[in-house]
Amino acid sequence: MPLLNTVINWINYKRNYQIELFREHPNDIQKETLLNLLSKSKNTEWGKLHKYNEIRSVHDFQEAVPLQTYDEIRPYVDRLRDGENDLLWPGEVKWFAKSSGTTSDKSKFIPVTKEALEDCHLRGPKDVFAIYINNYPETNVLWGKTLTLGGSHEINNFSNNSYYGDLSAILIENVPFWTDIIRIPPAKIALIPEFEKKIDHIIENSLDQNVTSLAGVPSWYLVLLKKVLEKTGKSNILEVWPNLEVFIHGGVKFEPYHEQYRKLIPSDQMHYMETYNASEGFFAIQNNPETKDMLLMLDYGVYYEFIPMEEFGKENPKVLTLEEVELNKNYALVISTNAGLWRYVIGDTIQFTSKYPYKLKITGRTKHFINAFGEEVIIDNAEKALQTACNETGAIVNEYTAGPVFMGDNQKGAHQWIIEFENEPANKEQFTKILDETLQSLNSDYEAKRYKDITLEMIHLVAAPKGTFYNWMKKRGKIGGQNKIPRLANDRKYLDEVLEILQK
Repeated sequence: MPLLNTVINWINYKRNYQIELFREHPNDIQKETLLNLLSKSKNTEWGKLHKYNEIRSVHDFQEAVPLQTYDEIRPYVDRLRDGENDLLWPGEVKWFAKSSGTTSDKSKFIPVTKEALEDCHLRGPKDVFAIYINNYPETNVLWGKTLTLGGSHEINNFSNNSYYGDLSAILIENVPFWTDIIRIPPAKIALIPEFEKKIDHIIENSLDQNVTSLAGVPSWYLVLLKKVLEKTGKSNILEVWPNLEVFIHGGVKFEPYHEQYRKLIPSDQMHYMETYNASEGFFAIQNNPETKDMLLMLDYGVYYEFIPMEEFGKENPKVLTLEEVELNKNYALVISTNAGLWRYVIGDTIQFTSKYPYKLKITGRTKHFINAFGEEVIIDNAEKALQTACNETGAIVNEYTAGPVFMGDNQKGAHQWIIEFENEPANKEQFTKILDETLQSLNSDYEAKRYKDITLEMIHLVAAPKGTFYNWMKKRGKIGGQNKIPRLANDRKYLDEVLEILQK
């Protein structure tokens, strides 16, 4: 087995050298990436409109191309889906990643070009395993199967030549044939559109397999793993798959789920590896198991820019290049890619934890925060406070969402949290107090609004029965795949929908 790993490491030698190169020369690699993107796209409709053939520098690029959201590129996407070519990127676009995100009920169709597939979306998973084997040279992960839990795809009704679906489904349709040797379930099961039916077939297909790794979204994997135990009558997952050693996860923060995974997979040898990938691209990989930040991958055909959050929403916000960013500051991520997305505001917020190499953590979404009273609570604040409350009370959280309680004639402002517990705290008042006090310690704006209960009073906690959030997401038609439970909102839309379910 170590011999196989040695061979794999030898094959990956060139790739490891390339990763080291962008770690040491990140800004040069990024400038080269941008010029390559511009050169390849200068004869497209978009490239001609913005005079790409005249751009010679990052400054020229920022002057020539405005920041974009999906609504602004949608007319181009609609034309691409109708079969037009050479609009945002040279050639045809056959695949579109369907993504509703968590901020809108409307579907987005993100172009996935041949170059984006090969140089970004499919390159990322290869690097994940290269980095993992480098970190654990004696691993047996390649001697077993990777169990994947993804989405489904459908034929695009705009054109017989283009297709859409979850990104995971698009990848399954486009991976090399030999990946079927190391991946389960087979495509015909992985692409079943109905989530609960798919889960049943995956379990039936995988129980007798040597599963050594899992890959997917933590929240939906919990559904699968709990059903595996229910089906088999086993007490933990290692009794089903004894050689399981790594869970490669992304899509949502892992920390709220970590305690449940420790119970389901009770082994100190189980590894958890975070990735930052989205419908728009594959961006970062956790390369050091001792830290929770991720290495920004700089040679996937993605050029990065960053909007300081204090500038976000302004008519002409200041936009920084990689070399201009500071550590531990919140930025909205902007990307230009080999899928034809140009200065596209992806909707995620990040903080850099390191430079040379550039490493980051995801802190939330540009539209997912609570700022109804000027408190500016972001997801990173919420999840750290939640973790502290759980650690100090022994509680385990399945899911949660939070938002404002608006002021009324006899009502002060507050934050309301609906939490579905796996293990409820013995004392919910103590849990709420710790949650509130920790939020204050993490966020000075929230602390100021909580001062003497003048603006905001203590958090309102609602404990929801198990299954509440699953039923809510099912009602919304958003179970499985890359669908995410909205954590924070600046209005009561999600809170009221969940409360309506609780009242039935």
